[in-house]
Amino acid sequence: MHPPFAEVEILGKRKVMKHLKTYTIQFVGLKQGEHDFQYEIDNTFFEHFDYDDFNSIAVDLKVTLIKKSTLMEFYFDAEGTVNVNCDLTNEPYDNPLETSYKLVVKFGQEYNDEIDDILILPHGEYEVNIAQYIYETLVLAMPAKRVHPGVEDGTLKSDILDKLEELSIKDNQEEEEQEPQPKEIDPRWDKLKDFLTDN
Repeated sequence: MHPPFAEVEILGKRKVMKHLKTYTIQFVGLKQGEHDFQYEIDNTFFEHFDYDDFNSIAVDLKVTLIKKSTLMEFYFDAEGTVNVNCDLTNEPYDNPLETSYKLVVKFGQEYNDEIDDILILPHGEYEVNIAQYIYETLVLAMPAKRVHPGVEDGTLKSDILDKLEELSIKDNQEEEEQEPQPKEIDPRWDKLKDFLTDN
């Protein structure tokens, strides 16, 4: 017998939380100074955010935490490849990804993540989950327009590219055809000109 739907959903959320717990850093027991954390980011990470723009992703992420007496600094350094579809041809290709990001964590009266690059945690907190910051850093590192390198260097052969080129040639021909032709002069103007030159 299957568990009720609500229970399945709760179990699913627990599974998500368990996976994302990997990205929870307990800083309360850490000494002041530098601490390094290594993560391998793949598709399963993005599934938790219902983000499916990437066909696949393989990124090595190094997170350096510098703990100070009154605040913490997190440095994210990511390097790897993301397989995505080209915006022009829909052909999949590997897009290299290399990015870095700095987050400052301070302490205050209440939680606040509305300031860019600053997170405020309430006094008494002992851990921080950085999953959301990893997600945003990697998504924002991707180019706004994704173009297969074969499109740029002309090596990609694709039906869609052929069709685009065909349409582009047609458009150019139509534009040429639509260029204004010199207008025929109304013969009455010629008569008026004659009238002027007679004087």
